[in-house]
Amino acid sequence: MSDFPDGWAVVLGGSGGIGRACAIRIAECGADVVVTYRSNRDKAEGAAEEIRALGRRALCASVDVGDADAVTAFFAGVAERGRVHSVVYAVGSDITQPRIADVTAEQWRQVIDADLNGLFHTVSASLGHLRAGGGGSYVLLSSAGLGRFPPGDILSVAPKASMEALLVGVAREEGRNNIRANSVGIGVIEAGIFERLQESEFSEKWMAAARNNTALKRFGSARELADVVTFLASSRASYVTGQTIMVDGGYTL
Repeated sequence: MSDFPDGWAVVLGGSGGIGRACAIRIAECGADVVVTYRSNRDKAEGAAEEIRALGRRALCASVDVGDADAVTAFFAGVAERGRVHSVVYAVGSDITQPRIADVTAEQWRQVIDADLNGLFHTVSASLGHLRAGGGGSYVLLSSAGLGRFPPGDILSVAPKASMEALLVGVAREEGRNNIRANSVGIGVIEAGIFERLQESEFSEKWMAAARNNTALKRFGSARELADVVTFLASSRASYVTGQTIMVDGGYTL
């Protein structure tokens, strides 16, 4: 039996390392999946091929979440092909790690516009489709930094605090319509932006300290994270809403 109803799970940012893992795991648990990308079509198509190999339907679409009209048109197009029942927001800015004193006004505006406003555009464009289908779920890929702030991570943590607040509001207001909204606080996962920052920002000393700061004394995998995201998106979490689950190896303990 599938953990998802008929229709589509939409993974925004599904071409990235973490988003791709989420899209494939959701397909493994019985959903057809729409994988979106901003510019990396080849990776998105690769994820779609893996999903089709599992016997599920897959679509790819280029979506700029900063463009409200484009996001609205995208969800309308998906809804023409079937019910939209799950939305996973795995989009994130490609940031560096300045301390707060060194953050410029332009850097601040960019991450707020891209991350927070992008999520608002997504919710605004998709909420009516989830209602029309009888309900559904949102899952935000957030940051464990909201539970324990890591110096240098303000460009990730600040917008995600507001993003989580937005989804808590959705959970509270839309529960009557059988719509759930949850977040996953991500610790150090060996995929996605971590792989780039490992080359340019993280020293061996930083890596050792980061491992030591977790209760499990290791980093997580994209698959481990995708398991939690898939659970929250699926019917197995049908009585879970407005929550943040930390997938951080015990960093926030």
